[in-house]
Amino acid sequence: MTHLPYLIAAYAVFALVLGADALGSWLRLRLARRQAARRLQRLQARGRPQAPAPRDTELSR
Repeated sequence: MTHLPYLIAAYAVFALVLGADALGSWLRLRLARRQAARRLQRLQARGRPQAPAPRDTELSR
């Protein structure tokens, strides 16, 4: 009796979950960047000075 089919299936599931997680994170980041760019455009169109950029050391979610 060999465990090869189980190992192949386990690694395949791991790869699928890892890929889905990476894709979800990438899409979420893309959406956040797009929203930030649109917000900046709206602020510039109103003629208001743009908000100060967050510092590099500041953590944000």
